[in-house]
Amino acid sequence: MLDWNAIALEYDQLIQELSVANLNPRDRARLQRRSSQFSNLLAMNKEICRLEDTIAESLQQAAAESGELKELYQQEAADCQAALIKRNQELQDLLYPEDERDERSVFVEIRAGTGGQEAALFASELFRMYSNYAIAKSWDVSLVEENSTDLGGCSKIVAHIKGKNAFRYFKFESGVHRVQRVPKTETQGRIHTSTVTVATLPEADDVDFTINPADLRIDTYRSSGAGGQHVNTTDSAIRITHIPTGVVVTCQDERSQTKNKAKAMKVLQSRLLEAEREKQEAIMSAQRKQQVGSGERSEKIRTYNFPQNRITDHRTELTLKKLDIIMEGYLDEIIEPLLSWDLEQRRAKGTFLDQA
Repeated sequence: MLDWNAIALEYDQLIQELSVANLNPRDRARLQRRSSQFSNLLAMNKEICRLEDTIAESLQQAAAESGELKELYQQEAADCQAALIKRNQELQDLLYPEDERDERSVFVEIRAGTGGQEAALFASELFRMYSNYAIAKSWDVSLVEENSTDLGGCSKIVAHIKGKNAFRYFKFESGVHRVQRVPKTETQGRIHTSTVTVATLPEADDVDFTINPADLRIDTYRSSGAGGQHVNTTDSAIRITHIPTGVVVTCQDERSQTKNKAKAMKVLQSRLLEAEREKQEAIMSAQRKQQVGSGERSEKIRTYNFPQNRITDHRTELTLKKLDIIMEGYLDEIIEPLLSWDLEQRRAKGTFLDQA
């Protein structure tokens, strides 16, 4: 049972904290977000109480009346009961809100794992799959970094997918993707198993993470493509090193040094924000280490079996015999069950009231 008096008191306390003039932008954004959650929760409870009172009054009136008037009160009670069921479901949605970062754009990092050239080839195919999916959602896709291999694969790809709710759908791709197929270089027809790792980073807002310019080392160099061929003859590529953490970001996609620097800074900001979030989450989840499905990126999340045209997502235990279609970017049949799985994960962690 929720203690509504305590919730109202905490909401009042949040409003008082927001009235402080010298709040830094990050704390103000956090308090505004949480006060909004409390405000919506209290408003929903008020509506639920109103419906419950109306139902009780209508049933009481129906018991005292007869004929057409009795039927009217009974119908009013039935209508309010249907509305009450809907409001209680909406209350659950408020108690277990989606990730506040879901609406953001996303950086997708794809790296070849075990399997050498075959892993690099599959990394490039995953990028094509994600690009098709993003385009179907009317999101913009741009390359930030690409390290090509001699056979046409990629050892590493960093892409920026810009659009509302991009992170909501792509966050499920973080983890190890296992592929089983006969490589093009295999002469005896044997099936090989390779892996590709994917990391997804929500694009950081300026208010999320402030970087001290003194903590940065910025180097410029000439962009180059596969085989070492120069893309251009100016030092337009950018390498930014965050000295305190050692995080290094490069960008050579644009011909303009300024544009490359802006893209690289966005990636750096997002990586540092994600590292900070993971550190905080590790502290908060210390008590639930035994929970199945911790969401660590080292876990194998999906298997792509090409000989059997089969794809299996190991979190939802969903298997589809349409790998060829999925690889064209038709990911909705994989993603939709993951949205329901995500809700179960949020419920397991408790309400937002428990996660101050």
